[in-house]
Amino acid sequence: MLVGLMHSSSLLASKRNSVSLEHISSTTGITRYSLFYKRLKDIEENEGGLGKFSKSYKTFGVNQFVDGGVYCKEWAPGAEAVFLTGDFNGWNPFSHPYKKMEYGKWELFIPPGQDGYPAVPHGSKLKVVIRAQNGELLYRISPWARYVVRDDDKVNYDWVHWNPPQSYTRRHPSPKRLKSLRIYESHVGIASPEGKIASYKNFTYNVLPRIKDLGYNCVQLMAIMEHAYYASFGYQVTSFFAASSRYGTPDDLKEMIDVAHSMGITVLLDVVHSHASKNSEDGLNKFDGTDSCFFHSGPKGTHQLWDSRLFDYANWEVLRFLLSNLRMWIEDYGFDGFRFDGVTSMLYHNHGIGTGFSGDYNEYFGLHVDEDALCYLMLANYMINLLHPECITIAEDVSGMPALCRPVLEGGGGFNYRLAMAIPDKWIQIIKELKDEDWNMGNIVYTLTNRRYEEKYIAYAESHDQALVGDKTLAFRLMDAEMYTNMSVLSPLTPVIDRGMQLHKMIRLITHALGGDSYLNFMGNEFGHPEWLDFPRKGNNESYHYARRQFNLTDDHLLRYRFLNAFDRDMNKLEERFGWLASPPAFVSEKHESNKVIAFERAGLIFIFNFHPYQSYVDYRVGVETPGKYKILLDSDASEYGGHQRLDHSTEYFSEEYPHNYRHNSLMVYIPSRVAIVLQNMDILN
Repeated sequence: MLVGLMHSSSLLASKRNSVSLEHISSTTGITRYSLFYKRLKDIEENEGGLGKFSKSYKTFGVNQFVDGGVYCKEWAPGAEAVFLTGDFNGWNPFSHPYKKMEYGKWELFIPPGQDGYPAVPHGSKLKVVIRAQNGELLYRISPWARYVVRDDDKVNYDWVHWNPPQSYTRRHPSPKRLKSLRIYESHVGIASPEGKIASYKNFTYNVLPRIKDLGYNCVQLMAIMEHAYYASFGYQVTSFFAASSRYGTPDDLKEMIDVAHSMGITVLLDVVHSHASKNSEDGLNKFDGTDSCFFHSGPKGTHQLWDSRLFDYANWEVLRFLLSNLRMWIEDYGFDGFRFDGVTSMLYHNHGIGTGFSGDYNEYFGLHVDEDALCYLMLANYMINLLHPECITIAEDVSGMPALCRPVLEGGGGFNYRLAMAIPDKWIQIIKELKDEDWNMGNIVYTLTNRRYEEKYIAYAESHDQALVGDKTLAFRLMDAEMYTNMSVLSPLTPVIDRGMQLHKMIRLITHALGGDSYLNFMGNEFGHPEWLDFPRKGNNESYHYARRQFNLTDDHLLRYRFLNAFDRDMNKLEERFGWLASPPAFVSEKHESNKVIAFERAGLIFIFNFHPYQSYVDYRVGVETPGKYKILLDSDASEYGGHQRLDHSTEYFSEEYPHNYRHNSLMVYIPSRVAIVLQNMDILN
């Protein structure tokens, strides 16, 4: 898959709108790269370059000129006629017809009003009127609409022209690309203890400070792209260019991102380009009256499990739409990159349904791979890296497609990171199926370290997937009903709560330190949030009781949640200090099955985990490469983390010239049962 290319660095360094193709070899002999090269060359020759092509969000939809005039443009290849109507013309459906252009495009210019007033005032409602091939009149929201709202008494969203006289002005630059990503996966609407839809403002002033205090340096925002159905968790997008109005205005979101930047926090958008909602009244579906337009027609255009529409990634205008969508979120809102949802569904014609990926390379190459979708992802990553090289992209791919996280100019997919999706599944499996005595240390280490060389992985013990109703968080699996009765420090520490809290900390630390090149946590899970996540729907009588995060639990000093919160914070702060996520992979010196001990070295630190449920070891020999005097930096058994304080942090551990477990030196340590320890060589101070 790796393709040799001459002078590729000079091409990547270029930030011109017109991408120079002279340094790219077109005779790679690899179909995927050849297709990418051909598409890129076609865009260069026909659209004036990838930069201009992907900036179409400034010309499509409804865009206002400085003088108050308005330019409107749509792509509706199946339409017989197109009109614009709304408050500005008294909802006359035919007074403002679009002019038909080539390739299914339509345009309309509306001159400014008297005294230079905008032809379409800010805040006024609009509709695109489509005369379909059968003569039917369809009232649609522009696919490029920047703001849509829904009144409480209505089912569908309304398109509102967003062009305030004074829009929010960014005050802070985006952070430089981080070497160590510690990601706080977040949902604005549930980011409050109250049973309601929380706001961008609430997240800005109440949640961002918590994230900063916890030591996370990146926020990944879900459910921002407008979605009509709140309970879809943002994964049934209806308006791709509109920030969800249920949390506030576009300016509120811009302020939120800007404040995050002022704290040094990178902000990623969970972008959904793998499918779209089937809504037609307020979505993309049947925009021009046909079942195709942006999507494949017929059964190929519908995802049988998600009941949603599937994009035609070979279509020129679909590429324009999706690439422009990415640029708009970066340039208008200040997002620092994307987590691409549903990449597995995009990569294969069967969308990964009913497929178990074993890692055999025949699973990744062949006619079952959707080369057009892969080409789109390559174009997207190439464009982002070319125009905004500080931005980050993450692939949610369960299949393990090779080279997905290698540069496009090497023949790869171009992503910076991929999610290590096997890790949370492994933790669920061993907690659910095995007694503590039967945990397999080798299998845990294998899962945490099984990743492709020089492809960066994001490790996580659990994400939003495990927090949803129908599944269980790790805290729930470990402590279940006792979380409601025995989390007070005034009540006795039961064996269930003791075990659950200790394993919760240990699982997080070993995943953080051994599992990848970045770390992710879903909001609230860091302190063992006691309830699952369920959005208001008919099945729960439209209740918001579970569509919230009870951050207040960590502020109550009588509750044990604060111990887990403190450990998560100190774990992140320690990584910030030593940077193990950006360090080479760990050297695992021990994975002892009967002792239930795992030991490894990374970033100059020694990590020791004793998963044995009751056996402690007084003088346990651990191999170390670098001689010196070692002391404890982090101890999951410390009192501030709700532990039993069995370790003396003033103890000094001196290495001996005694080879052990393929290391040149070793030292003797006391390791209590169910405890994780991090040691630092004090002779080599950080």
